[in-house]
Amino acid sequence: MPEQKRILLAILLTLTAIIGFDIMGILVRIMSARGYSAAELSAYRNIFGVIPSLLVMAWLGELQFTRKALAITRWKLALFRGFTVAMAQLLFYTSLGILELATISALAQTSALFVVIFSVVLLGEKVGLWRIFALAVGFAGALWILRPGTESFTIYALLPIAASVCYGFTIVSVRFFDASVTNTLMYLWSSIASTASALLYVFFTSGFTRFPVGQDFLLIFALSLAGGIAVLFLMFAYRMAAPSILAPFSYVGILTAFFFGWIFFDEAPVETLFPGVILIVGAGAVIIWREQFARK
Repeated sequence: MPEQKRILLAILLTLTAIIGFDIMGILVRIMSARGYSAAELSAYRNIFGVIPSLLVMAWLGELQFTRKALAITRWKLALFRGFTVAMAQLLFYTSLGILELATISALAQTSALFVVIFSVVLLGEKVGLWRIFALAVGFAGALWILRPGTESFTIYALLPIAASVCYGFTIVSVRFFDASVTNTLMYLWSSIASTASALLYVFFTSGFTRFPVGQDFLLIFALSLAGGIAVLFLMFAYRMAAPSILAPFSYVGILTAFFFGWIFFDEAPVETLFPGVILIVGAGAVIIWREQFARK
């Protein structure tokens, strides 16, 4: 496939993944209103969400139930990544039942900032003045949205940022695996570990309220597939094009979340988002620009 078409396809997959995450968020909020806990929904999401990964592995000929085919180096780290994913989902799903979709999406963009921090701490990468400036601006934007010390501040607004910390770690920790570990195999290990973690959390806390049947089951199955397919689409997209090309399109998620929140839940948190969201997006743009500059 020509490079230009490959890049266009990667962008299309990225935008489709964003819509998939939005659909998952909408359904999580609907099911939360029906009495399902964030822990329950996270467990179901991991159980059913692994189906797309298994189908893709079977299609690529990577699904072989042998020790050699499923073995992975640094398996302890792979399991810990799964636990981190489960924690991020729990935090993210909890926030979906409380905050506006657009606010959650804007705060979730801070994951790019935590990627830089973990790259320094775990990989020993050097950070220049531009990246330090971007980090400061990005966190200033997050604080502007949070507005600590005011009546509008709520402790629940910290949940998307805490989830971003977890997601930032999972992104950077991929660098510790050698090239022989395929993305689908890593995703399978992460899914199994995150499923086990989510189930344990449910059993040791509130437990399952009830088994979903009828429409509830269909909606939970749909949110699981939407999340699982979105993750796979992002994985394929980032294998087809450089992250510096695709990263700016992640900010489209703020617009789509604002649109869906307005359509489905009558939300329009304009005063909450601005101007903080501009600082967060600007900080991410500076980080992307510096990566491109350094690469050249």
